[in-house]
Amino acid sequence: MIEDLEMVGRLGLAACGGILLGFDRELRGMSAGIRTHGLVALSSAAITISALMLHESFRATSNGDAIDPLRVIQGLAQAIGFIAAGAIVFTRGHVHNLTSAANIWLAASLGIIVGAGQYLLFLATISIGFTLITVVRLAERLLPGSIKHRQKKNSRSDQEPPQS
Repeated sequence: MIEDLEMVGRLGLAACGGILLGFDRELRGMSAGIRTHGLVALSSAAITISALMLHESFRATSNGDAIDPLRVIQGLAQAIGFIAAGAIVFTRGHVHNLTSAANIWLAASLGIIVGAGQYLLFLATISIGFTLITVVRLAERLLPGSIKHRQKKNSRSDQEPPQS
């Protein structure tokens, strides 16, 4: 059985991981920021912990073969997929919020991972995920052929005063 302190630690770690992922989105003014990512990770951890605790208690009181906590993770995956898909917008031939949707998905994954007590997997995932949403985003702007490089170049030329 999961001890109370362990349970609270898992929930806190999941929320912190979600907050860290949401930090980049928040700084960029995206609608899914710190609170959204923290809540997604926290709720995913809570549901995962609950499923594991129910599995333990049912297994202790009955045969327990029909109890499968992986079904909870499957349900979470479907729900988060639905929420993430709703964040994606297609307007005027351009797709927006794909990274936000992927980031929300990652926050849910972190919650599931921590809820299951897989701390090394959490550390590896949060490290790689945070690097992808911060360092790689900055590196994209340096790639000469990338859209982000052209956007950066255009935004700088818009701010420069006209030459006479």
